[in-house]
Amino acid sequence: MALLLLLQRREHVTAAEVARELEVSERTARRDLDALGTAGVPVYSVQGRGGGWRLVGGARTDLSGLTASEARALFLVAGPAAAATPAVRAALRKLVQALPATFREQAEAAASSVVTDPRRWGAGDVTHRPPHLLDDLQDAVVRGVQVRLGYVDGRGTGTERTVHPLGVVAKGPSWYLVADTDAGRRTFRVDRVSSVEPTGDPADRPADFDLAASWREIADEVDRRRTPAQAWAVCTPDGLDVLRIGFGDRLEVGGPTADGRVEVVVRGRDAQVLAGELAGLVAWVEVTGPAAVRAHLAAIGDVLVARYRDPGAPLVRRRAPS
Repeated sequence: MALLLLLQRREHVTAAEVARELEVSERTARRDLDALGTAGVPVYSVQGRGGGWRLVGGARTDLSGLTASEARALFLVAGPAAAATPAVRAALRKLVQALPATFREQAEAAASSVVTDPRRWGAGDVTHRPPHLLDDLQDAVVRGVQVRLGYVDGRGTGTERTVHPLGVVAKGPSWYLVADTDAGRRTFRVDRVSSVEPTGDPADRPADFDLAASWREIADEVDRRRTPAQAWAVCTPDGLDVLRIGFGDRLEVGGPTADGRVEVVVRGRDAQVLAGELAGLVAWVEVTGPAAVRAHLAAIGDVLVARYRDPGAPLVRRRAPS
């Protein structure tokens, strides 16, 4: 497809040009050009100085019938959110270079307009059906236009503001709009968007903006706010994988200690919750602080000893100091 569109756009190409634009070797370019002819496409080669390949009679392919919206839809699968394989995404990114110039900018914008982050914020997340305004927001991102956004915040207060859409993100079951506003960069949950009205004015999109990198910063900051408590510990080397599975991005791995263990820091909602998460990892982890987490671990240990050392003994729960 890329070769056909390239031939239509250029009318005459050399193997070197094809290799450079589609990021393949000249040998592969010649092989694929010959394969077009074998497949029945009316392409022929011209030998000698100024030689190359042409389409007989300026033949056109059905791909030239793509509309701008169809080209955008095609290249949505080439973006970071795509479920397509890396090879398919790479092929589509090459194909965009061969699209008609009028379609190319929006196709490239579509390929970078969505990011998928499969991790949920927490166990309490519920699935939100993608709202009908999601298509309008993504269209504004691709076309690069400002929108007048109606929005209802978590307290139920409705507001309206003009924003510069930069991209949409699927975070677990929820969708978010990343946009610049007069108050700085903001994130809006799409299921709280009540209206989307394009203004027709061009959006101000930073030249170096990277949606995936921007979302990582946003998600990291949200995670830090949701898990403000910290515990410091040392872990045996063979326990690090267990910690990574249990804590994911809430784990920070430090340097080695004198006895061969590894310093770690884990984050959680509060000291009691952290103690509960760490209690089952005693075979690998020794918590060194803070005192509140250690006190909660000691209280959990008392309950476990009382219950399992003498099953007939009454359960005595020692309250950890606040």
